[in-house]
This record gives sequence, structure tokens and C-alpha cells, in this order.
Amino acid sequence: QVQLVESGGGLVQTGDSLRLSCAASGRTFSGYQMGWFRQSPGKERDFVGRISWNTGISYYADSVKGRFTISRDNAKTTVYLQMNSPKPDDTAVYFCAADPVLRRDGKLIDYWGQGTQVTVSS
Repeated sequence: QVQLVESGGGLVQTGDSLRLSCAASGRTFSGYQMGWFRQSPGKERDFVGRISWNTGISYYADSVKGRFTISRDNAKTTVYLQMNSPKPDDTAVYFCAADPVLRRDGKLIDYWGQGTQVTVSS
């Protein structure tokens, strides 16, 4: 059974840093894109960024570019989202996702995690 388990969420202040983790298990993710999405109350789920499991090449939404960094540890089969200089607008439930393509619109994604809440106070 494939599982993506997020952790590391919580309450942080503007200017602090936070690192989310996504522990992946249940299959090999070679050839997959591992990504992060987020959703605020009353809003649609938004793409944050993704990383190629094989190459480590990453890609980000404009709203987080330069502040957030995605990395992966192949040995631990874990993907990370490093959040630097978070803002109150970054407050959301953050979801890990895995898919061979990983569309930015979040459709047709093979696997999702359960989400972890991040709250940024000013």
C-alpha cells in the first residue's frame, strides 16, 4: 500500500523557517515527480512545487520561488519542503503528492498525502 505521510507543520511567525517532510513508502518512486500543493479555507488547492525523484530538478510556483526549496533524500525516500521567510498568505494545509507527470492543476494525481497544517502569524 502506497503511503505519503507529511509531518512538520505547525505555527510559525513571519520570518521564521519551517521544514515539512513527506515520507513515501509502498512502491518505488523512480520516474515520479514528487510535489507539494497547499489549500487555504474556501480556496482551491494550489501548486507549490515539484522535484524529479530521478534527477533532483525542481520547479516552483511564482508565489514561493526564492523562498521555498524542495529536496529529496533517496535513501530515506523522503521529500522535504523548506519554507524560508514564510508570510501569513502561506497559511494553508500542505499536501504531498506523487505522480509521473504531476500536473500543476492537481488533477489525475496518483497519490496524495493526508496534509499538514501550516499557520504563519504576523
